[in-house]
Amino acid sequence: MEAIYPHQLDPTRLPQHVAIIMDGNGRWAQKRGKRRIEGHRAALTAVREAVETAAELGLRYLTLYAFSTENWQRPPEEVQALMQLLEEVLVHEEANLIQKEVTLKVIGSLEDLPPAVRKRLALAQQRTRYGQRLILTLALSYGGRQDILQAVRRIAQAVREGEFPPEAITETLFRRFLWTADLPDPELLIRTSGEYRLSNFLLWECAYTEFVFLPIFWPDFRREHFYQALWEYQRRERRFGQVLSS
Repeated sequence: MEAIYPHQLDPTRLPQHVAIIMDGNGRWAQKRGKRRIEGHRAALTAVREAVETAAELGLRYLTLYAFSTENWQRPPEEVQALMQLLEEVLVHEEANLIQKEVTLKVIGSLEDLPPAVRKRLALAQQRTRYGQRLILTLALSYGGRQDILQAVRRIAQAVREGEFPPEAITETLFRRFLWTADLPDPELLIRTSGEYRLSNFLLWECAYTEFVFLPIFWPDFRREHFYQALWEYQRRERRFGQVLSS
């Protein structure tokens, strides 16, 4: 991909919300003869680059797919190391998020996370809640199908209790029950590692999202790759199923 610089981007056509599937940490490590957890550690630089770039460009929302519901099926020692790494990162990065005016939010089946991680996440969310520059959302123990199912269960319970009749269920109402209820749909989704799939991420929300797939592993992601993805996004014509007049 050609090199793109910030001045080449149209600031009036930047997406409000960018979502990223951070893929390829384990393969990055294996190619270098390292343990998979070293790939996850190396990925922290890429996360900082993504957050800082989004904030500098004035994007409003950045959502990172950090740990899926399917990731629980990985070897126990890798999952444990990931949870410990997450706790360490939250401790060390909290002050940086506050300084950069970033609000941290979390979505997913958080009850499945270790108690120490849940406590640290709650503290980080509480302490960063005044950030006005960027809303950073971590998808942890997250699955798009699981989110839709939990929303359906809650809506069914609400109908059973007489809160509203079935015919009142619209897309707008349904969205209120999703974990992403406070987020707009992402206009752009970036996935690294050269894979071409959603992997159970934001299935409802990505109905009209533009996808950009990068042929690099996530630990190698830098701001120039972010610029390239945004450049590609701005080259596209978003029609939302309609025929636009010329």
